[in-house]
Amino acid sequence: MAMNIIQLIKDQLGPVLISKLSSELGESESGIGKAISGFLPAILGGFINQSNSSGVLDAITNVDSGSLLGDLVGGAKNNSLISSLLPLLLGGKSNDLIGNVARFAGISETSSSSVLDTVTGASLGSIGKYVKDNQLGINDIPQLLNDQKGLLAGLVPAGLSLGSLGFGNLFSSVEEKIESIKESIPNPELPKFQNNEPEKGGSIWKWLLPLIVLCLLGWFIFKQCDKKEASTPITAKGSDTLPVVDTSEAMAQLDPSQQVDIDLKGVNLKGSANGMEMQMVDFLKSGAYDKAANDETLKDKWYNFDRVNFKMGSSNELEAGSSEQLDNLVAILKAFPETKVKIGGYTDKTGNEEANLKLSQDRATFIKNYLDKAGVGNQVAGAEGYGSQYATVSAAAPDAERAKDRKMAVRFSK
Repeated sequence: MAMNIIQLIKDQLGPVLISKLSSELGESESGIGKAISGFLPAILGGFINQSNSSGVLDAITNVDSGSLLGDLVGGAKNNSLISSLLPLLLGGKSNDLIGNVARFAGISETSSSSVLDTVTGASLGSIGKYVKDNQLGINDIPQLLNDQKGLLAGLVPAGLSLGSLGFGNLFSSVEEKIESIKESIPNPELPKFQNNEPEKGGSIWKWLLPLIVLCLLGWFIFKQCDKKEASTPITAKGSDTLPVVDTSEAMAQLDPSQQVDIDLKGVNLKGSANGMEMQMVDFLKSGAYDKAANDETLKDKWYNFDRVNFKMGSSNELEAGSSEQLDNLVAILKAFPETKVKIGGYTDKTGNEEANLKLSQDRATFIKNYLDKAGVGNQVAGAEGYGSQYATVSAAAPDAERAKDRKMAVRFSK
């Protein structure tokens, strides 16, 4: 499966950054979030359209991604590299795009322009970092970018169109194929009526062309759309696990590999169907947390992180893409400021138990510190590593089976 660069970019544009932009620009977080969702496919479409442009390739290979990603809010809008890159990506349509997205998101055009700079910076920095980390050559970049083409159509938010974002021509291959087929097929006429009325006939294309269009459109979608990877439990690739969360009968019918929008007081979070975020938000909206008398009534209901992964054997380095779910947890806590949580770390039964306890504790502490830096530390009641205490799979079992015992989790607390 092609590398999903979109996910790397979205990691940089999570709830924490949205909150900072909202505060700086004086706009609602909902409006900023909508603007980001509008600009992201346009900018990525620009990178794909210009994947062979020397100016774009030079920007990707020469960008200081660490500096750019480190100050997206304060530095991106004044970055001369971004100012010179936007005309290449958008072909002089920046003002139209800014206006369209401003109206869509309900924010000012000045704020819309700032969000465009930020999204461009996040995109350039993420692509540049991926290229550098994976030691890709300049000739590998066009293929990397074009691998994302099939994901674009599904990225466009409701209320905007491919045309309004300026990259409808990415899909012109369908039209070209239709024309080539049309030219290769003779143009027979329908039989003429044998009566005294004026001759009536019609081109066979009146019924054949729509059929060809539908067939080609189906073929295009089949070829372009990447299959979504099934969401795996938060395998910490070396150790971690927790108790299973109860789910309602209705939620149990959802496909856990499906990515859905979860409404958090007007802000959409991306999460797995029946995943951690959906379960936590539903629990809070139900009023069950408010009704809980004390911590004792909450301690047995844990929620597994399903997209937070530590690097093998590490307790302080996350794998790419893991920060999005932590940022989602930050957003949930900010939306429900009276809520408190506890973090748990778990391991499988292999290895030294003392080392397992330390690893699980260090990982739980890392997540606690992450939440503290994001401004919700006062809502974290604690972080505890349990080692293999709750592991259920034998140490002699294959690694794939033991993976379910290597997890991180969160529960509500009082």
